[in-house]
Amino acid sequence: MTGGIVAHASSVQRRRSRRRGRLFYGAADTDQTGCALGNAGMSAGAARMSTCATMLALLLAFPAAAREPRVAVLISADAEWKVVAPLFPSATARTSPYGEYFFARVGGEAVLFFHGGWGKVAAAGSTQYVIDHFHPSRLINLGTCGGVEGRVQRFDVVAPDRVVIYDIAEAMGDSAEAIAEYSTSIPLPSKLPVPVVRATLYSADRDLTSAGLKEIEPRYHPVAVDWESGAIAWVAHRSGTPLLVLRGVTDLVSPEKAEAEGNLELFQTNTVRVMQSLVRDLPKWLAIFR
Repeated sequence: MTGGIVAHASSVQRRRSRRRGRLFYGAADTDQTGCALGNAGMSAGAARMSTCATMLALLLAFPAAAREPRVAVLISADAEWKVVAPLFPSATARTSPYGEYFFARVGGEAVLFFHGGWGKVAAAGSTQYVIDHFHPSRLINLGTCGGVEGRVQRFDVVAPDRVVIYDIAEAMGDSAEAIAEYSTSIPLPSKLPVPVVRATLYSADRDLTSAGLKEIEPRYHPVAVDWESGAIAWVAHRSGTPLLVLRGVTDLVSPEKAEAEGNLELFQTNTVRVMQSLVRDLPKWLAIFR
């Protein structure tokens, strides 16, 4: 999610625009596994047996390589997922506690695409969920960010080698120590397949207005800011799972103006271009990690 760099909508608008996608089963009932039972006339025992048999059949029918993919792609914001999902029309969507996910073949291999949700809480929880349930060898986070005018261009791709969660205020001690605890280095490949901007990415559960930029400028001199990458990187590092973050710049902010402030349409429109470009280049990134 472009997050940290702009205030592109009121909090109410934002909550409405980021509703998590789900699959619905029509009139069918569901048990605690979330599987459709379908036949209301079944006994509880028979329904459970039927559900378990269906789940087992799906598990056996699905290739092991897909159940434990080499790469899992994490998508955070609803606007980002709304662009990515239609790019794979033949994929079968499933649901998790965090959102939809599906497997698709990219560059000749099965890749997990997982909608983790916006903000640090959902990002941290969903990252750990993917690691625990799918055991990927590598995570890739594709998404959007905001950029500081004069330091980055709109639609540039930022590949951070470090992410910092900066919205921590420690009243009983040193905030700098707390922020350092939630800062994570991300090793980047020596050779990159597409042009990117290497920079530190700053994460916070806030949109950064012009006034906010003036506040953090003396300390951080930021190039780009988002919402989720700091949490994703921290969890991935703790779990020992390699991570690549690629964030496309959807909008710019300066000390005088945040161009997407109050302009949700600009963010959504530019998100389409950013996410389509990131997915188009994904096979090139997969190739360098083989």
